[in-house]
Amino acid sequence: MHYDVIVVGGSFAGLSAAMQPARARRKVLVIDAGEPRNRFAGHSHGFLGQDGRTPSAILDEARRQLLAYPTARINPGRAERAAITGNGFEVRTEDGETFEAARLVLATGVRDILPNVPGLAGLWGRKVLHCPYCHGYEVAGGPLGVLATGPMSMHQAELISDWGAVTLFANGQFEPDVDQRRTLENRNILFEPSKVIKLQENGAGGLIVRLDDGRSAGVRAVFTAPHNMMASPLAEQLGCAFNEGPLGRAIVVDDKQQTSVPGVFAAGDAARLMHNIAFAVSGGAMAGVAAHQSLVFG
Repeated sequence: MHYDVIVVGGSFAGLSAAMQPARARRKVLVIDAGEPRNRFAGHSHGFLGQDGRTPSAILDEARRQLLAYPTARINPGRAERAAITGNGFEVRTEDGETFEAARLVLATGVRDILPNVPGLAGLWGRKVLHCPYCHGYEVAGGPLGVLATGPMSMHQAELISDWGAVTLFANGQFEPDVDQRRTLENRNILFEPSKVIKLQENGAGGLIVRLDDGRSAGVRAVFTAPHNMMASPLAEQLGCAFNEGPLGRAIVVDDKQQTSVPGVFAAGDAARLMHNIAFAVSGGAMAGVAAHQSLVFG
C-alpha cells in the first residue's frame, strides 16, 4: 500500500505526528521497534496531564487512540533503510517489508552512550538520571551527585544545585578553571576530582559513590549528561543535514519541522538538542500538521 505519510518511530513524537494526518483522514503508517528511549524510567514527570504515570502506560493509551482512526496503522518492525523514489519515499524494515509514502516523518530518537562506570547502567532511569525537570522533585532536598561527562557538566551541576546540595564528580572528564571554581564555591557545589570506580545502592533508597582512593560519598541520586547518537541511520541515508551539539547530533529542522530534504520532516530527540517528552509531543504535532499541509498545498 502507498501511504500518505510514514512515521518512523512510535514513541511520543512519532505518535503525536501520526495523529495529525490520521485526523485529516490520510493513510498513515507508523513503523516502530518498541524501544522508546525512556523505557528505563519508572515514571514520567512534568508532562501536563500525565504526571506520575509510567511511560509505557502513556504510550499504550496513545497507540489505542491513534488506532481508533481507520486510516492509521502501526507496524511493529525496525526500519533499516529509507530512500527517495519518484513517488516520494520508500522505507524497508529489517524483515524485508517495503512501504512507500508521499511524505516521511523521522521520529527515530537517540541512543544514550552511558559513562563507563560499574553499576551505572543498572541504575539508569532510577537513581542515575538525566533531566532534573523530569525527576528532580522526587530526589530533591538531600545530597545529589553530578557525574561529569565533559565541560557541559559544569552547567548541569549549577542547575541541579537548585534541587539539593551538589557534589560534582569530575571522574577525569572535567577540570574547572579559576572562574568556574569561584562559581562552584558561590553556589556551594563541592568539587570531587577523584575517579568514580563504582555506583551502588545503599539499601535505604540512595546511592554510594565509590572513589578510586578508597573514599565514598552518599547521595540520593546521581545526575549525568550522557553523550548520544542517532538511534537510526535513516536521516543520514536520506541526506538530511545535522547540527553538532555538545552531547551529540540533531537533525536540522525549520520552524515546521521540515528537514533539509523536501518532504522529510523530523521531530523528537533526534531533531532537537534539548530533550523532554512535552517538547517531543509538540514537535511531533507540528511535523504531522506540516506533513499534511504539504500534501494539500505542495
